[in-house]
Amino acid sequence: MLNLSGTGRWPAAAGLAALGLMALGGCASTAPDDFVAAREVTGHAARLPQDEIIYFVLPDRFENGDPSNDTGGIAGDQLAHGFDPTHKGFYHGGDLRGLIDRLDYIEGLGATAIWLGPIYQNKAVQGPPGDESAGYHGYWITDFTSVDGHFGTEADMRAFVDAVHGRGMKLYLDIITNHTADVIQYRECADAYWEGERVSDRCSYRSVADYPYTTRGGRGGEAINNGFIGHSPPFQTEENFAKLTDFSFAYTPYIPAGEENVKTPAWLNDLRYYHNRGNSSFAGESSTMGDFAGLDDLMTEDPAVVAGFIEIFQDWITKYRIDGFRVDTTKHVNSEFWQAFNPAILEHARSIGLPNFTVFGEAYHAGDAAMVARHSRIEGFPAMLDFGFQDVVARVLIHGDPAGVLSRFFAIDDLYEGDAAYQSPTFIGNHDMGRFAGLLREAHPEMNDKEMLRRVELAHAMMFFARGVPTLYYGDEQGFVSDGHDQLARENMMPSQVEVYNDNRLIGTDATTADSNFDMQHPLYLAIQGMAAVRTGEPALRRGIQIERLAEEKGGVYAFSRLAPEGGHEVLVVMNLRNEARTLGIPVDSRSKTFRSLSGACPSRAAATGVIEIELAPLGYAVCKSGDWKN
Repeated sequence: MLNLSGTGRWPAAAGLAALGLMALGGCASTAPDDFVAAREVTGHAARLPQDEIIYFVLPDRFENGDPSNDTGGIAGDQLAHGFDPTHKGFYHGGDLRGLIDRLDYIEGLGATAIWLGPIYQNKAVQGPPGDESAGYHGYWITDFTSVDGHFGTEADMRAFVDAVHGRGMKLYLDIITNHTADVIQYRECADAYWEGERVSDRCSYRSVADYPYTTRGGRGGEAINNGFIGHSPPFQTEENFAKLTDFSFAYTPYIPAGEENVKTPAWLNDLRYYHNRGNSSFAGESSTMGDFAGLDDLMTEDPAVVAGFIEIFQDWITKYRIDGFRVDTTKHVNSEFWQAFNPAILEHARSIGLPNFTVFGEAYHAGDAAMVARHSRIEGFPAMLDFGFQDVVARVLIHGDPAGVLSRFFAIDDLYEGDAAYQSPTFIGNHDMGRFAGLLREAHPEMNDKEMLRRVELAHAMMFFARGVPTLYYGDEQGFVSDGHDQLARENMMPSQVEVYNDNRLIGTDATTADSNFDMQHPLYLAIQGMAAVRTGEPALRRGIQIERLAEEKGGVYAFSRLAPEGGHEVLVVMNLRNEARTLGIPVDSRSKTFRSLSGACPSRAAATGVIEIELAPLGYAVCKSGDWKN
């Protein structure tokens, strides 16, 4: 077992790959006593990642099942415990018990997997005076091994996992390896604020070229860290990092009094495991080595950090039999870390009977699908959160680009490793960039609710029927319309007390976010429920190869087929991305002579060999299954 109890170094290892194997061996002893390696994999664990329909939820904003944990067991006022249900940036009271209470609602929608926002213990409140906010979102971690008290107890987590798995659903955890909460400060810019903002030029990123590891405070400074030869390959070894003992090469980092032991595991309290170079500009080397808006950026090049995080998250899999991880801020961590972490995690899951465990990374390359795909090929991610899909759907359904842009987008699938494009979660909006309906209203404030509803439904249809794994953002099925991104797109499902949420005009309903929004008769809930039933019932829409049939270069019709994985038929999906009716011919497989409708109006027979004629309503779509090619 690796020593994670203190801040000492681990035994030497010959590189990151070796550390991955060490971590695997170290955690084998934590497997359940009754584990039988050869046991048959059944139920939800037997499903492939591409079979799922994911529901992404921030637990704080969903349902309050236990008001006794609202303050997380922390005394004092909202600036101490972080609970203020009237403020968009503070805890609102949602918790694991509330999620358990609403599993009927999530399952009824058709979701088969829940992606749970981070539930680890967070620093409750951060930020400069007058601009504080709370860790309700879960990304300011202090203890990577336990559940945040605002969300419940370890027993609540066990009950939630058991309830999810008891329904045959999967649970994906949101994990972070890039940073911790903002604890470490720099002498040179401590308490340097102006009008509530940190003075950027005193805390900004200081590069390796200008501030080498081997001199203090710049190239001409006093010599330090004798023998350390840098953080890059091939020097990512235990022996090399043992020579990095003075951390004042760029700034003078320190841990404020009273917070020396705030992080768990204890090794995270050691300054040696952080880059200590100031705030990232999100460009160049600062993208992977700078503090993310002040959050303490981990030295993920150090093999000890790699081994430590492998063990942390292997333990979560072993303890709760988690089914997958969504990895935050993937592109802000060096590739060598992932090249060790991903295979170690996947092998550990397989070793305890979870052969279909998935890991999907979050790399926000706006509008650059090729860069997203690169992470699957270079870093071994089985899947990536598909930002390219979100971008292209917004282009055709919000900004009016022609269907031809979809053709060019899907062609990039060839750049993914293996079938990663088919395993990658697709989405149309999220907690960072905002909701699809909000982006639509921002671009077209004059658009009536009827057209907005049709466009939002069509965006979901593309997500459900095209390749990839459809990922619903909680509240979208209730017609939530965010009026911004980040905190402005994290509304409550339970009754909200936040004025900036409650004045939002939702679509498909007369309700507001001041109401409890779990309406299982909402038109979007019913539409998504229907799409989920079609997708779940048709293997071609979950596992079938996608073949483009029509992409109008200047028009708005896009059509593709999904081929049955066992062969014998195709499922044709035709979408009219414009607000005008169309009648047109669509190429199909020449063996497809008859069709039946899975959704929308489909012709019963081909108009000619290899062609069907179809009528599409404005912003309409059809899903048509061909007859058996052998008959």
